[in-house]
Amino acid sequence: MAKIKVKQVKSAIKRPKDQKRTLEALGLRRIGQVVEHEDTPNILGMVNKVKHLVSTEEA
Repeated sequence: MAKIKVKQVKSAIKRPKDQKRTLEALGLRRIGQVVEHEDTPNILGMVNKVKHLVSTEEA
């Protein structure tokens, strides 16, 4: 499978609890942190939920 890089670009402060948990599940803790994940439907769904807080690119 392909890999994607997910980078947190905005803060999770004052965001709903489910969005905070989604960022945590992706492995993101701070602004500027980059994590690499497989390009699965589960991961893409989580990224889509917090698309306003992260940026993505193909690895």
